[in-house]
Amino acid sequence: MGSLSPVLPLKRDALLKPSPRNDKRMRSSRFMILKKINYLQWISALAVFIFFMFLFQLFLPLNNADDGFLKQREDDGDDDLLKEIAGLDFGEDVVKFGPTKLSMKFLREKSYNVSVGGLRTVTRFGNRKPQLALVFADLLVDSQQILMVTVVTALRAIGYEFQVYSLEDGPVHHIWRTIGVPVHIVDASDKSGIMIDWLSYDGVLVNSLAAKDVISCLLQEPFKSVPLIWTVHEKTLATRAARYASNGQVELIDDWKATFNRATVVVFPNYALPMFYAAFDSGNYFVVPGTPCRTCKADNSAIIHEENARANMNIGIDDFVVGIVGSEFLYKGLWLEHALVLKALLPLLAKFPVGDSSSPRLRIIVLSQDLTGNFTAALEEIASSLNYPRGTVKHVAIDEETGVLAITDLVLYGSFLEERSFPEILIKAMCLEKPIIAPDLTIIKKHVNDGVNGRLFPKENIKDLTRVMLQVVSEGKLSSLDRNIALTGKNTARNMLVLESVEGYALLLENIMKLPSEVASPREISEIPADTKTEWQWHLFEAVADHKYVNRTLMIRRFLDNVESPRNHALEEKNSGAIAANDTFVYSLWEEEKRNQMMKARKAREDDELRDRSEQSRGTWEEVYKNAKKVDRTKNDLHERDDGELERTGQPLCIYEPYSGQGSWPFLHHKSVYRGIGLSTKGRRPRRDDIDAPSRLALLNSPYYRDALGDFGAFFAIANRIDRIHKNAWIGFSSWRATARKESLSENAEVALLEDIEAQKHGDAVYFWVRMDKDPRNPTLQDFWSFCDSINAGNCKFAFSEAFKKIYGINNNSTLLPPMPEDGDTWSVMNSWAVPTKSFLEFVMFSRMFVDALDAQVYDEHHQHGLCYLSLTKDKNCYSRVLEVLINVWAYHSARRMVYIDPNTGTMQEQHDFKKRGGKMWVKWFDYNTLKAVDEDLAEEADSDPPGRRWLWPSTGEVFWQGVYEKERIQLRKEKENKKQKTRAKIQRIKNRTHQKVIGKYVKPPPENETKSDTRHTAR
Repeated sequence: MGSLSPVLPLKRDALLKPSPRNDKRMRSSRFMILKKINYLQWISALAVFIFFMFLFQLFLPLNNADDGFLKQREDDGDDDLLKEIAGLDFGEDVVKFGPTKLSMKFLREKSYNVSVGGLRTVTRFGNRKPQLALVFADLLVDSQQILMVTVVTALRAIGYEFQVYSLEDGPVHHIWRTIGVPVHIVDASDKSGIMIDWLSYDGVLVNSLAAKDVISCLLQEPFKSVPLIWTVHEKTLATRAARYASNGQVELIDDWKATFNRATVVVFPNYALPMFYAAFDSGNYFVVPGTPCRTCKADNSAIIHEENARANMNIGIDDFVVGIVGSEFLYKGLWLEHALVLKALLPLLAKFPVGDSSSPRLRIIVLSQDLTGNFTAALEEIASSLNYPRGTVKHVAIDEETGVLAITDLVLYGSFLEERSFPEILIKAMCLEKPIIAPDLTIIKKHVNDGVNGRLFPKENIKDLTRVMLQVVSEGKLSSLDRNIALTGKNTARNMLVLESVEGYALLLENIMKLPSEVASPREISEIPADTKTEWQWHLFEAVADHKYVNRTLMIRRFLDNVESPRNHALEEKNSGAIAANDTFVYSLWEEEKRNQMMKARKAREDDELRDRSEQSRGTWEEVYKNAKKVDRTKNDLHERDDGELERTGQPLCIYEPYSGQGSWPFLHHKSVYRGIGLSTKGRRPRRDDIDAPSRLALLNSPYYRDALGDFGAFFAIANRIDRIHKNAWIGFSSWRATARKESLSENAEVALLEDIEAQKHGDAVYFWVRMDKDPRNPTLQDFWSFCDSINAGNCKFAFSEAFKKIYGINNNSTLLPPMPEDGDTWSVMNSWAVPTKSFLEFVMFSRMFVDALDAQVYDEHHQHGLCYLSLTKDKNCYSRVLEVLINVWAYHSARRMVYIDPNTGTMQEQHDFKKRGGKMWVKWFDYNTLKAVDEDLAEEADSDPPGRRWLWPSTGEVFWQGVYEKERIQLRKEKENKKQKTRAKIQRIKNRTHQKVIGKYVKPPPENETKSDTRHTAR
């Protein structure tokens, strides 16, 4: 973007410097010449005059190419001027926006998708359509609602599904329902947070700055990876960013930067807004041109009190008003463009008699973004130099409500800058049924046909503009032909840029979404029906009254005020709390406080000295040792136990809820039967008795395995020395995503489960409450292995077979896959189940072997290149979907009952009848003794002779086998022997010490009383 060059400070002339003080003769002569005129005042006046003359010259074109337009020249002189104009490059100083980084990113991801899967073939099953969430700040009628209704209607035709979320309700709620899109009203003021599982959607589209609260949720784990498109139509924040910087409001700037950086793509409707928001750009800006102009909704609804508006601007009702508009950018050639246009309009004055108040007058209004006094003064000077009557040319601001634009009779686009999107100001003028005249720029010629829906003139020939203007204006009014052109132009503008908007959003979604293998790919963009991409969906909004249209700019200002108010209040308190430099300090209070502190320190020192001098009972050495060990054991457990922890101690069941970030906090339970386990130390809930999984299992400190294992990371962390944290007979796990889908256990279900466990009705069983046949990923009710293949790119059975062969040491090309019958019953998904604690440890023992075998298959390609044959796209949760269904294979083939408990009612139903499983279970493969033998073999290998290769199994839990006992005994025996050896050596050193010989013998004198008595006895 270009801007006006700053005024250079005048150099101080040497003649204006004050004379030396010792030059008395010159000073006296000056006083005699000037008499009563003060010398300094004279100098100041002269300097101010020169300054303003210099400033005035800056506002005028000073080079040779620009001198001629201020003068009335002959025809031959004008020809020379036009030749010079033809060679100018208007707006060459404007920095143009281009989404280079984003385009390169799209190309890289496309090249990755070609090679994904490595050596295995990946398959897309397409069980469901892509799901997208559409978020609004409100459902009031505005251009953004019309835009998104049109885009959604078109995208649904090629296979997308949408759900609308809004922070406030409004009349558009009914319109979304009419086209078949579900609408949900979200309470953003709820202290528990916005309870939406954004992982259920393949992408999120957020509209408006006022929906910032939703983006704040997407800033937290585990939602940071969800593709986010944020559409920004408002310019208000861009104008306030400079004020934030000048006021030192760094927190506000950083907050908005983080919000803009979170979006996968920030979409703007034109190429000017990305330049205004350059301060927040992180390379994710994109332009999808096109926004429906609400002025086109009805024939006369946008023309509001035109007569009153003209009167307020001192314009007569019969005056002919020409509006000159231009680019949203400010650049150096802007001055020259206005001067050329005003000179071309000069012959139009002849059609309007001057001095006749009863006749219509010509009025020219220049609408621009710059309202500084410099621009206005320069424009007035240009008009005066061209001999325009005073008051004919006026400079006003462009208002977003088209109030000024509505009073014009003709709109002239006076910018020669080539832009990439059609000017929005021209669309508004066409919607207001105003005839437009514009230069033949590339983007304008694409939508405007000369003489059909507008007028065009060559950019290189400014004379042609005069010819066009004289044809348009007839007897002080618009010609009948141009009135028809204006009507055609309104029909054109009513549905302008629909195709660009629809195809732009479709292309954007195609590039940013990473669809799982169970999701069907949308159809080609070319298959969008023509009727949905050629017209805005105006007919759906016909029933909505015009007065229900909102002033979006005013609402955004109020929203930004609410965002700023807490920080402004904190800043005011900080400033008011500071002591001013010139305030009087109350030294008496300071002296008193200093005296009190000294007295307290002296008293504490005396108490310490008295305590050291007095004898204190330390107890026996055994008591001191026990106290020291007690302090050592409890130094990391100083928190006070809450009621939930105390209640949990006496219950037969404890259900753990794994979570990985602040975004999942609203879905966690607060009952005593539940306990959270944080997979990441940073994302733990404050002041809660949650378990820190990385502190119990060091493997989870690695982000790679934390993402790859998912909930199984929590399983391994709890099973590692389980007796230290889990004291209950039964253990359960519940996914926070089940709570988001309203499939977590209700109070009735919890009571029923506890009663069934205490009564031991089903014995050693697996209770689960999230069914596979009701999973959104399985709308076709597939069997177990088909469903597993569909969510793992068609390679689930291969992964299971290879893992089993590695566990049991089978080296052949056969397929080893345990059967999972199709008996009409269902299976467990989403890791929401409960089992006896002893059975849980057995399951973890098997899971550790399975995960190790699975990791050996995929680690190299996945960790180094991101390739994973269990996913179609680059996915950090490579094999977590395989582990999700592992509990079913282990429970079925280890001969355990599987009981489904309805999460709402608590009714129970056994699945896969235990009595009918005969001959179908691989009991020997999953027998405890078999698994224990394999586990001990792995432990012995890891403990005695660890291999040089990378090996995951020892890092997933305890390494234990029978030889550990013998090693511990040998180690204990060595420690005892070393201790005895040290004791003997110490005794020997004492014996061998050189003892000093006794010099003399000390004789204790008798007491004084005895001496006196002996003396008295002797005297007698």
